[in-house]
This record gives sequence, C-alpha cells and structure tokens, in this order.
Amino acid sequence: MAAIPQNPPAPRRKVSRHRGEGQWAVGHFTPLNGNEQFKKDDDGLNVRTRIETIYSKRGFDSIDPSDLRGRMRWWGLYTQRKPGIDGGKTAVLEPEELDDEYFMLRVRIDGGRLTTAQLRVIGEVSQEFARGTADITDRQNIQYHWIRIEDVPEIWNRLEAVGLSTTEACGDTPRVILGSPVAGIAEDEIIDGTPAIEEIQRRVIGNKAFSNLPRKFKSAISGSPLLDVAHEINDVAFVGVEHPEHGPGFDLWVGGGLSTNPKIGVRLGAWVPLEEVADVHEGVISIFRDYGYRRLRNRARLKFLVADWGPEKFRQVLEDEYLERRLADGPAPAQPVRRWRDHVGVHRQKDGRFYVGFAPRVGRVDGATLTKIAELAESHGSGRVRTTAEQKMIVLDVEEAQVDSLVEGLEALDLTAEPSSFRRGTMACTGIEFCKLAIVETKARGSALIDELERRIPDFDEPITINLNGCPNACARIQVADIGLKGQLVLDDRGEQVEGYQVHLGGALGLEAGFGRKVRGLKVTSEELPDYIERVLTRFQAEREDGERFAAWAARASEEALS
Repeated sequence: MAAIPQNPPAPRRKVSRHRGEGQWAVGHFTPLNGNEQFKKDDDGLNVRTRIETIYSKRGFDSIDPSDLRGRMRWWGLYTQRKPGIDGGKTAVLEPEELDDEYFMLRVRIDGGRLTTAQLRVIGEVSQEFARGTADITDRQNIQYHWIRIEDVPEIWNRLEAVGLSTTEACGDTPRVILGSPVAGIAEDEIIDGTPAIEEIQRRVIGNKAFSNLPRKFKSAISGSPLLDVAHEINDVAFVGVEHPEHGPGFDLWVGGGLSTNPKIGVRLGAWVPLEEVADVHEGVISIFRDYGYRRLRNRARLKFLVADWGPEKFRQVLEDEYLERRLADGPAPAQPVRRWRDHVGVHRQKDGRFYVGFAPRVGRVDGATLTKIAELAESHGSGRVRTTAEQKMIVLDVEEAQVDSLVEGLEALDLTAEPSSFRRGTMACTGIEFCKLAIVETKARGSALIDELERRIPDFDEPITINLNGCPNACARIQVADIGLKGQLVLDDRGEQVEGYQVHLGGALGLEAGFGRKVRGLKVTSEELPDYIERVLTRFQAEREDGERFAAWAARASEEALS
C-alpha cells in the first residue's frame, strides 16, 4: 500500500493558479468556506481536550462557536433543537437561535456489534444522563438526546470502559462502518466481513490522516446474500460475491448517497479478497480526501467526484496512485431471494442455534428497554446482540428450547419478532422533536401511522417500506422507499399552512435499486396521511399483477391511481 500523506498531502500535480474545487491533490489548499477554515485552524479530534478540561467545567456558554457547531461533531456531539420552534422557522433563524443548550450524542456501533455488557451501559447512560432517550438509527448507531456538556466526560468514561466510542460518529470524517448484523453466524453467508471492519477501525478511526475529509464518508461491508447494509447508498461498499476462480470475496461499489441530490453507487467491476479490503478502503477514502471537492458543501460528497470521473477513471486512479497494483475483475452480486433485508424473525444459525430479530417502533427505544433487552439476551443467548441498518435489533446464539421464551419476553416489551408489514417497514428520522434541520414531526407520526394502518388494513402482508423524513436531507432514505415522505409545510383545505409531506413512490434498494417517482403536486398533510396511504395500498392490491412488487406497480400506475 502506498504511504498515506499527512494533512494536507503533498501536491500530486502541478499547482493551478485558480481556486478550482478546492482539491488538495491539484494544489488547492486555501480554505474556500468557513467549514474548511475551521478544519484547517484545528483538527476536530483535538476538541476533546477542551471539552474535558474547559467546557465541561465552565458550562455551555464557554464553548467556542467553531467548536460548538463544528469540531464537536468529531466526537459525536450536535446541539439539538430548542423546544417550541416550529418548522416554518427552521430556515429563517440563525444557528444560535435554533441551538438548545443540550446535545445529541451519537454512539458508533461498527458492524452493529454489541455485547450485553455494552448494551447495559448504553441503557444506564440513557437513564442517568439522557432522560431515557436512546434511538436506534438506520446506520446501526444509538443516539442520545438531552445531554449536558458537563456530563460528557463521564459518559465517555463509561462507554469507553466497555469498548464503545463516539469518535468520529459525526463530522467530516469516516463515519460508522455498516456491517451485516449476522456476520459469521448466518447459514447462507457468502463471507464474513468482520475482520475487515476491525482492521479498518484500527487504521482509520481517530487517525488524523483521515480526520479532515471534504464531508462525511460512509462505508458498508457485508457478505450476506440479502444485501443487508444498503450498499447502494454508501460512499464505499464491499458486497459479498463468489468469484468463479478465486472463491468468496467482495464486489466494490463507490459513490452512493442520498440527500437533495441522490445517486446510486456504481460498481467498479473489481473483486477484492477479504485480506485486501482494508487496503482498498484506505485507497478510496484517500482519493476522497485528496481529490474531493471542498469549495461548495453541497458538492463535497464522493458521489459528485465519481459522477464526474466515471467508474473507469476512478478505478484507474485507485489502482495506479494508491494501491500501486491491479485489482482482479469480478462478478456482480446475485439478486436477493427475499425482499426484507432486516433479519427480523427467528432464523437458524450455521451452528444450529438461532438468532431472533425484532422490530422497535421506527427505531425508538429507551434506556430502560435496552437494559431489559440486555437481560433477556444474557438469559436466553450468549451475550451478543446486534443493531441493523433498518432500525431493528437481533439477539444471537439462542438455543432452540429458549426461542419461544425469548420471543415472549420481547413481546412483553412491545418488541415483536413477528411484526406487521407496517411496523416492520416503517422508518423515521429524528424529526422536529430534536433536529435543527427538521420541518415536521416524524417519530410520533410514524408510530401513530403504524397503529392506524394495522387497524385499517389488518390483512395487508406484502413487504412495504414507508419512510418519514423531517426535511429534504433523506436521513430516513425517502427516495429509496416504496412510500417516501419528505417533510415540508403544505396548505390544507382551509388554505392554512400545516405540517405535511411531499410523496415519493416506488423507490427501492437491491439490484433493482432506483429512486421513487414524484407525482406533480402530490403533497399530503400529516392529518391526511393515513387516508392517503390506505387509499394507495388498496389500489395496489386491486391492480397489481401476480407477484408484482409495489415499486413496479407504482412505476406503471396512473397519476390518478397514485393520488
């Protein structure tokens, strides 16, 4: 592997006279916006010392603004939304007017891997310091709210004592590495990516060679044939495949991402053996650091560089400048045999034991519940639990005689292993309750929607994803849901501005990945949402062809049928 240059790296090409896109690799080192300036002024990783020695002792008002709204993200901290500010003011108020004096704190859980000891500490921290909050995200993390700056050092001490971390859980950094939650245990697994995740963690996380990226960098590694880590929408992804000559390894994808300019990742056509995944990951993240666009924040994701270069050039630069070797060509992954990729339900492991996946409501749990899950997992399993990329959880290593008892214990916590399609398929971001970017409510709305749809269409049993997002940034993947709901203010029948959603229909992940269709003018108020979804799903049931998925029907249906 070629030596990785320090921050900033030496120029690889002749320095240009113009500012260009702020790419370091062509000599553009002068910061072109405020974010690039504060990163140049001080590495975000350095803010931990100030939190521990100054801010936690002197309180919220002592925090430097560049740390408060910038560098503290490198340690998983965002200020949360001040209560009582409606969605119409989100884009109007200054940051200091939106900031509460409490923080969201994100605990990174690479590969979704947890022990019951870790889960118990997460629950205890939630109850003692976060008013019981502890949401499961669609990136396998746990998010707290109501965190005081005074408590952060003690929270770190407790998390780190059991091997957990908030390092680079946010910021312009290598974020949590998604991994198959059943890596190493699933009967149908192609290859276990866990060693690669561990090696990437060792090399990259907390390493100042990679702590100043143009923007966030999302990674995913899975050897599951269910394609269970949303590889299509990550900056880099390694997808398990069987090479006809070399055996099991990974297919390499780059340049995926959603937000306001969504792009599906592209295959580079390269096969990567397990022992080389960390090298290739390091090469891809180095390309992003060195060639990524730093002038405009809305073009600073890897997906824009990949779109401009194309997969052929990207692979060539990766091989020639960073790996200094050729990658083997390889096959694409096979089509998944199941629509659901969340591992919910009771499934046999390759060692004869079972894992049990269960569905919280839109990822919302609390510290007391997490502590009880840890107790159930200890008494029924081996002490291993997992989070999924679909806001779900899994208990591993359950003996057959213990399965029914575990399922009953989970049911008592309102955590079902046999959820309805609506509970299983509904996802929601944080929303206006805590997020400063949000315009509408999501978590409570999504939970109430599940109840209403179960009541209205109790026999609906088709796989369906309903994703609610509080703003256009797509943290809940609205563009790739069967029914994606983008929060915005809309006019009701009385001409009054109320909370509502723009509707996307027929998005999907998998090898038929694509973005949902927008019907012109189709917006729904929050109050009308159950009526609208009931109407569309009823039409789908009436009009679908044998075996037709909702996404396929939505692509061919008339605008009248979708309205």
